[in-house]
Amino acid sequence: MSKVKVEAYTDGACRGNPGPGGWGALLRFAGSEKILELKGAEINTTNNRMELTAAIEALAVLEESVEVDLTTDSQYVKNGITRWVSGWKKKGWITSSKKPVKNKDLWLKLDALVAQHQVQWHWVKGHSGHPDNERVDALANQAIDAL
Repeated sequence: MSKVKVEAYTDGACRGNPGPGGWGALLRFAGSEKILELKGAEINTTNNRMELTAAIEALAVLEESVEVDLTTDSQYVKNGITRWVSGWKKKGWITSSKKPVKNKDLWLKLDALVAQHQVQWHWVKGHSGHPDNERVDALANQAIDAL
């Protein structure tokens, strides 16, 4: 039996950095008409924390192991989880410049969630007209507006 396939799109936004921030996620379940939209906000945060939170929240709602195509407009998130995290773990969460990894709490959560699924990471340029990326950007900004 093949795994369920899910397309996920995530984005974070911040007004000021740090400042009020929001995140949005859209999940589309293959083989069904089911689409799930998620959003949230924090009063004082950073853009990178909101980008990470969006990916975390998208994966956290998945109740069983699935194949996920996750698209983000954050090189920080994509490169962090696909390239940098293994080195950070080996070096005790210290960067190549000998400094503590920023947002370690969120990287730990994301790394644990990614281990539960088969995740393929994709990057799309933000604000370039990609409909699903534009939608999650709108969700993130709606969440900030609702604070």
